[in-house]
Amino acid sequence: MAGQAELNYYILFANYTHGLALQEQLRKEGLPARIAPTPRSIQGELSCGMSLLVKAEYIEAVRQSIVRNQAEYYDIVEMPCQIQPRRNKFC
Repeated sequence: MAGQAELNYYILFANYTHGLALQEQLRKEGLPARIAPTPRSIQGELSCGMSLLVKAEYIEAVRQSIVRNQAEYYDIVEMPCQIQPRRNKFC
């Protein structure tokens, strides 16, 4: 994506139990979601600090899985990718 930041989606939870339950459900369905700390800028009052990080190409399938399985979550927030793959690499 030249000149455009890749988008990631953070699924926020009120507690870790809901986050781990959704991650397990997504894993069973073959949908990738990574446990990640919630960025401070979107943490909010109810978020437990843990989130699931989902890439843009999977978010619709993840949303469908959430509805289908009645998974509990606090919010889904879209943000530009903040992962810097070359961070702390000096060669």
